[in-house]
Amino acid sequence: MSTRPQGAAPSASRFGRFVSGDGAVAFVMILPAAILFCLFYLWPFVNGFWLSLHNWDGFSDPSWAGFSNYQRLAHDRIFLAALRNNLIFVLAVVVLKNVLGLGLALLLNRALVGRTFFRAAAFIPVTMSFVAVGLLWSWIYNPVFGLLNGALDLFGLGGLKRSWLGDADIALYSIIVVDVWKWLGFHAVIYLAGLQTIPAELYESATMDGAGPVQRFWHITLPMMMPIVFINTILGLSGAFVRNFDIVYVLTKGGPNHATEVVLTYMMSKAFQDGAMSYAAAIGYVLFLIVGLASVALLALMRRQRLEV
Repeated sequence: MSTRPQGAAPSASRFGRFVSGDGAVAFVMILPAAILFCLFYLWPFVNGFWLSLHNWDGFSDPSWAGFSNYQRLAHDRIFLAALRNNLIFVLAVVVLKNVLGLGLALLLNRALVGRTFFRAAAFIPVTMSFVAVGLLWSWIYNPVFGLLNGALDLFGLGGLKRSWLGDADIALYSIIVVDVWKWLGFHAVIYLAGLQTIPAELYESATMDGAGPVQRFWHITLPMMMPIVFINTILGLSGAFVRNFDIVYVLTKGGPNHATEVVLTYMMSKAFQDGAMSYAAAIGYVLFLIVGLASVALLALMRRQRLEV
């Protein structure tokens, strides 16, 4: 009489089908990527959060601190100012990249002489490194020999000359201009790809019905481009939050007097200048939470928009 427990045979048969079928092949193919994901994404994420709950200077043993680092952030005036600057940066960059990017895409989509050249020229800043862009614009903004102030003098607008990166009132907006200039071609290319998917018959029918260029834009182009608008908004949002360190650091290092300080530059200064590794980790997780919630909200809005359409 067999002593094998009931249910062992079905389990063995399921395992056999898994091994002999496509499941084993899929598992083997996914396993290396899963290991790399756990090693380089999941484990650092969990370990970083554990670190944010301690006090650690990078050398001595970590000591438990609970959520004191997060509570400290609520009273850190420099962090709150950096967060405010970040929000201004995000709002301005997202609006300008979408409006100017769509406008540039509409121009590049027309049958212009040298259209290929202009498309390539618009995308060149995207290929440049942040350091190169920062050095280029630091020369343009230079208050003594800079190109911008020189051009203002040339056109008789010397009264508008400024220390573009040294004036606390306008330094942040000067950096925003640089970031928009660098990424405008990237967003314009995405819009251009979306414009080329709109059937020409829609425009022909609207023209035959007497619709003008403005009406065709509002009733055909913009509704058809809404998914692209959401994609560009998410890309601009995430970039303005988590990819603005390089340009700010090269141009101003967060100055003058923290006027251009953003969350990433403040986090790096706390980590590598002050040695407050745990506090910097807490800053990073607060930023992650903000970006995650904003992205989820935009995705939900995008899904709702699709359902309504």
